[in-house]
Amino acid sequence: MTPVTIAVFVLGAVLIALVALFVAAPLFRPPEVAPPEAEPGARSRWERQKGQALAAIKEMELDHRMGKLSDEDLATMRGRFEAQALEAMAALEREGQ
Repeated sequence: MTPVTIAVFVLGAVLIALVALFVAAPLFRPPEVAPPEAEPGARSRWERQKGQALAAIKEMELDHRMGKLSDEDLATMRGRFEAQALEAMAALEREGQ
């Protein structure tokens, strides 16, 4: 082996080691702690539940119009999701007072 071949080999090995360290570095950092105001609270949970329930109702109505849901299935599922939305709205109203 010539000195140039050895130098290229060593340079390649060093480059691979540096890339591996760069890629693996986030694995060794301590986890970042979210500030307290960014943590989801009860209000955001209720808002998310309300939004999901209302979106599900819209999706079900679309499926019913397309013929994917029967009238009975629509009534059953709509009642369940309306109850969830109303529960969330009531909780949000209680928190607002």
